[in-house]
Amino acid sequence: MYIYSYCVFILPQVTVFAALICATLAAPGYAPAALSVAHAPLAVAHAAPVAVAHAAPAVDYFAPAHYQYNYGVHDAHTGDVKEQSEQREGDSVQGHYSLVQPDGTTRTVHYTADPHNGFNAHVEYSGHAAHPATPLVAHAPVAVAHAAPVVAHAAPLVAHAAPALSYARAAPLGRYAAPALGYGYGGYGYHG
Repeated sequence: MYIYSYCVFILPQVTVFAALICATLAAPGYAPAALSVAHAPLAVAHAAPVAVAHAAPAVDYFAPAHYQYNYGVHDAHTGDVKEQSEQREGDSVQGHYSLVQPDGTTRTVHYTADPHNGFNAHVEYSGHAAHPATPLVAHAPVAVAHAAPVVAHAAPLVAHAAPALSYARAAPLGRYAAPALGYGYGGYGYHG
């Protein structure tokens, strides 16, 4: 009886397939195999959870900033040499940076910034500029002769004919009959 009641509520798209399955399962002489499964009891022990309380760090978002940092690069492969150092006490910042420029000189900038004086920088250059020697190559002049271009254009031939239009009145089609279709939700029993 359970199998039949289950098969009644299957969607209409699979009704034929479900009817075949139901007929097979309800056939006389069909008996499902007996299945027995034995499980051993499982003992699981869990430790009680431990409550850990962390104090939130006290952050004063309105306190003046205080920091100091330094970094430097000395890459012999690429020739990149630079360094920077800066420190801040509240609204006053002071620091310096230096770098080796492409011509070989070193530029060093010492700077300070505060609300009263603004940003001030002192720039120093050290070393001598060294430019690679460019070899002097003499080239003989090359004579190039070009032929004058030959351009010939023919006048375009354009002829337009007036369009030939004719309008004929079509015979009336007669009355239109709406198809006998039910509009509803996918054809599942509702026909409007």
